[in-house]
Order: sequence, then C-alpha cells, then structure tokens
Amino acid sequence: METIQLKVEGMTCANCALTINKYLEKKGMQNIKVNPIDGDVSFEIVEGTDQEPLINGINDLGYEVVAHGLKQIEKKRFLSTQVGRFFFCLPFTLVLMLHMLEKWVHIHWLMNPWIQLAICTPVYIVGMSFFGKSAYKSIRNGLPNMNVLITIGASAAFIYSLIGSIIGQGQEYLFYETAATIITLVFFGNYLEDASIQSTQRALKSLVKSQKVMANMIAFDENHQEVILPIENTALKVGDLILVRSGEQVPIDCKILWGDAHVNEALLTGESIPIHKIQKDKLIGGSVVESGQIKAQVTATGDDTVLSGILTLVKQAQGEKPPIQYLADKISAIFVPAVLGIAVITFVANYFLLDGNDLFIRSLMRSIAVLVIACPCAMGLATPAAIAVGLGRAARSGILFRNAKSLENFRTIKQVVFDKTGTLTTGSFKLAEYKVLDMEEAEWRNAVFSLEKYSNHPIAQCISGSFKTKNEIKWNSIDEVKGIGMKGIDKEGNIFWAGSYKIAKEHTTEENHNVYILKNDKLIGWIDVADEIRPEAKEVITYLKNKNIRTILLSGDRQEKCEHIATILGIDEVIAEQSPAEKLVKIASLNELVPTAMVGDGINDAPALAKATIGISLSDASQLAIQSAHVVLMSQGLKKLPLALGLGKNTYITIKQNLFWAFFYNVIAIPIAAFGFLTPTYGALVMGLSDVVLAINSVRLFFKKVI
Repeated sequence: METIQLKVEGMTCANCALTINKYLEKKGMQNIKVNPIDGDVSFEIVEGTDQEPLINGINDLGYEVVAHGLKQIEKKRFLSTQVGRFFFCLPFTLVLMLHMLEKWVHIHWLMNPWIQLAICTPVYIVGMSFFGKSAYKSIRNGLPNMNVLITIGASAAFIYSLIGSIIGQGQEYLFYETAATIITLVFFGNYLEDASIQSTQRALKSLVKSQKVMANMIAFDENHQEVILPIENTALKVGDLILVRSGEQVPIDCKILWGDAHVNEALLTGESIPIHKIQKDKLIGGSVVESGQIKAQVTATGDDTVLSGILTLVKQAQGEKPPIQYLADKISAIFVPAVLGIAVITFVANYFLLDGNDLFIRSLMRSIAVLVIACPCAMGLATPAAIAVGLGRAARSGILFRNAKSLENFRTIKQVVFDKTGTLTTGSFKLAEYKVLDMEEAEWRNAVFSLEKYSNHPIAQCISGSFKTKNEIKWNSIDEVKGIGMKGIDKEGNIFWAGSYKIAKEHTTEENHNVYILKNDKLIGWIDVADEIRPEAKEVITYLKNKNIRTILLSGDRQEKCEHIATILGIDEVIAEQSPAEKLVKIASLNELVPTAMVGDGINDAPALAKATIGISLSDASQLAIQSAHVVLMSQGLKKLPLALGLGKNTYITIKQNLFWAFFYNVIAIPIAAFGFLTPTYGALVMGLSDVVLAINSVRLFFKKVI
C-alpha cells in the first residue's frame, strides 16, 4: 500500500471533512485521515492505482486539491481566498447599506431597485461561485454542508428582491443589502476563522521553518584543498560533509567527524540547556550550535530526518479523531437538514401566528436569520482546534503523540508502570566487578565482548565497551533472546551465553550479579555493573503520587535491586524478574483493572508498551520501543512526563469547553433568530465570530499552566 498526501482547500466545517472521508471510503481507500484545520488529507492506496481520478473527484465535491505530496498543483487565482472575496464584496455592500440610512441620508438614486440590483449582483455572483458551488456539490453527494444554509439565506433575500424589482412593488421588496451583507460578513467570518485557526498551528510552523536552511558543504578542489560551498540543505545527500560554526543551525541530521560543540536542541526536545557533543555523536537537524565548530557527515535527508519524522507524526496525529469527536461528527451530519427544517417551521409559524402587516416579509427575514446564524462549523472545529494546539505545544516541548486518542486518554490514567533500566535509571552503566571461572581471562573477555557487541541493551553496551578487542569470535550464529540474553555458537560448535540469572540458576545460588557467562552449559564467570537513578525520577514519582496516580516498577531485573530503587523513589509496587511475555500479561491484567500507562525504553518493553492504554518511550530508547509506543518523550528523560499528563488532561478540558460553547451557541442563537430578535445581517456576523471564540479558547491552551 502507498500513502498519498494531499493539501485540500475549501473545508469549512466538520461536514466537509466527512464528505471527503466518505468519498475516499467509497473509492476503496484505507487509513483515511482528513485534517480540517490545515487541509491535510492522507490515505493508503494500492500501488500503481491512478491517483488523478481521486484528485478530480475531490475537486468535484466542491473543494480544491492545491498540493500533492510536496508538489504545488496550482497557483492561487484571483478571488481564491476568503480575504480577497471579502474585500471585493465590501465596497458594494457598504454602498447598499446606505439604503438602510434612508431616514437620515437622502440618496435618491440609491432608492432605484435596478441600481440596487446592479450593485448587489457582483457580490451575489462571487458569493454563489463559492457558497453556491459548494452547496450544490455537497447536496449532490448527500452530505449538505453549512454553505447550503448561506446559499439559501442569501438567495432567498436576493430572489425576493429581484421579484419585487420586476413587478415594481417598491421598497417593501428591496432586501438586496441583506443578501450582500450575508455573503460579505460570512466571508469576513471565514477569514477571521482561518486567521485564528492558523494561530493554533504556530508551534508546528516553527518546526517547519527549520526544515529548509542553508548549509556549508565541504568540497575539495583539484589540489585537494577544502572548499566551503553554501547550499540549501534540501540538496544535501547522505555521506556529504558539512561545516557548522558557532551560532549556526545544524542544517540536517549528521554525525560529528571532527571537533566538539555545545548544542541547543530546545526546538526539538524543549530542553534549553546546551548539550556537549563530541566526535561520533549525532546531531539533529534544526538544533543550534551555541559554541564550538564541527565538521560532520550527513546521515539522513528528506523524510528520513528526525525533524521530518516529528512533523509527519504531529500532522498524522492532528488528522486522527479522538473518541469525543465522533459525537460532534454525528450531530454535524444531521445538523444542516435539521436547520433547514427549523427554518421552514420558523417561516410557517411566524406567518400564521404573528399579527400585523408585512407577515410574509417578517417571516421570511426570521427564517433567513435562522439559516445564517446556525453554525455547524463550531461543532466541527471544537475538537480539531484544541487538538492542534495541544499537539503543537507538546511537539514544541519535546513530547510526540502518535495519535490524538492518546492525548485524550491521558485524562483516564490511574496508574503508571515504569521499566527500570534506562527509564528510572540513566542507563549509563560502568563496569563494577567481574569474575572469571575455569578459563583464561583474555579468552573469557574476548568471548564476552563478541557476544555483547551484538546487543543494544545498555548493560551489554557497557560491557562490550569495557572489554573491546580486535580478536573477536566469528560466530556461526548469534541471537538475542528477549528477556534472557545473548546466545552464540562458534565454528567448533561451542555454545556461549551471556544473560540473566535465568540461564545460571542451575549452576549457582548467587542471584545478585547482573550478567552470567556460560560455555556449553557450564558457568564460566559473572559481571556486575553500576547504574545510577535519573536525577528527575524522584520528582516525577512524587508528582504522580500527589495526583493520586499509583506507581509500579515492572522489570526483568532481580527483586532485591528493584526493591532498593523503589524504596529510594517511593514507588508503590514492585513486580520484578519478568520476561517480555510476562510483562505483556501483567500489563494486560493491570489494564483490565484501571487505565494504565507504561514507560519503557528497551526491546523487551516493546510488547508491553503496545498493550498499555498509553505506551510512553524515551527518545534514546530502542527503535522497536519507540515504534511500539503511543508517546515519545524527546528530552532523553522522564521530566516531560508530568507535562504530557497535564497537556492530555487540559486538552480534553478545552475540547469539552469548545463543544459546550458550540452546542450552547446554536441552542440559544437559533431560537433568538426564530423569534425575530436578530436580523439576518447581525446573524451572519455573530455566526462568523462564534468560530473565532473557539479558536481563541483553543489558543489559550498554548499559554495555560497545565502542571
């Protein structure tokens, strides 16, 4: 399956996203994600399938595909933006509104219905080219959107006035200014909505700006002398050499070959303290060299870079729907037909129940007011606006959510399970002690190094680094057995093991060593390493306890070591000596009791991370752990965990506030319009401002204290 990325313009409400989603479903697409905030649409398609009919189909729905992947399809045309349409319509509308000041300003020529028709017609044409076209296509596809309401409201006023002009009934039939004002103010409201919604994307935009910068590429002339060539980072290839000076931004992911520097990675990790980087250390594109100068080799380009991965992850998560959104989607799907029914009832009820003159006109104006004040946009944007800000702030702070569901699920977490090694501890081990049994020490060290060099486990890396040698054993086979250790078979058929006490329990009663070494089912030595507790671990555990969140240590390490760390940190429960399969079973049983988060970093944690309500991985974890987790903490430590919890809970609160406002607004506004307390003109203005209220409340989440 191939993933297709599109940028679509013209989505104005939840129904728009639903329309595109259902169209793609009908065409057999899978894993469809439609983000109404920024217009991103992604879906999976069978490789080799022609994509043009799908793009044309989305265009036929009344929307416009403006980009396919990174390729811009079409340049913006005249009157193709909300602000452009608004400023085109505004002068005509202002002139027509002078008609409403007839008692104070005597402009006799403006009283002519044909002049009013001439002034209103350009506004009506522009309005119908946008609202009318979208409304027609949405009805044709069986999913009427909010533009149906605007189209019917404005057209009713325009056609009623046109009939009056033709039959010469005078000013009682002239409501051209109402038609023009509805169209102009809705364009203005859409512009305000777009502007305020764009502010919810600011954190993501700051990351996007870091994707394209200038780089200093190192080349060599015919005399083999270094030459520095300024070049855009997008033109770099893996293996190219670059120079990064003090104060410059690292242009792309790379590895230091020469020099050292203090690097600020705050843009990506939220951690403002510079990190000292030396030879062979990796640098993330987008970070800034605060002091020092380095020469480095490019290790990743394009979509393979860390920054590009972050942007993709955040955008995908924004396109995901959290559970609370499905209620709003269901209501939005029936909203427009319901409002049309209410408008008809309003007209009939007012016409037959009101007293006095001009019953038809008064009833028509009230039903038009109902049409233009109703706002399905508010319900459609309530969740995406809050999600966009929550995910954006999280990304800016060094917290990556794989989907919006995880962001919402944080509010339910009642207990957090921690792995020990590399999670609660630094994972930076030092060799403490070792003992060799029945073997030459040099030969023994060589065997241990040859085994442990193939493992990514922090303890194994510590040991292989301490015993490093050039005379390593060439294995016939080498395997890592999850939760147990490394197994190697040499060319003579000898079987070596380096692992936990599980492999040595039949050969010794000493359970207090980290790694046991076996040859042909015989114990030939053991190794102890020293690990230190992360400095932020105690503070994080204390925070969780203050929030009445239960803490559990789940580890494959020995009981006594786990209990020692749990006592220091104040962890509530210890579950030790667990294999990956046992960890998975334990997490499943804990999940059945209460929603549970799991924090881990190793290969053996991956199944449990995937099974937990929320799996949380650290950025320096194994790739398998990162891929299995729902949330990644980029600051290489636990200190962002309280912020992730706080953002999850406060994003959910913001969503509920937005949905309350959206429902409350429509419940109050529609009856007010139906009973004649609001004209169509003011209704159009209030409808536009209702979306701005939601955007402002969502943006507040960016500054709000969440922990």
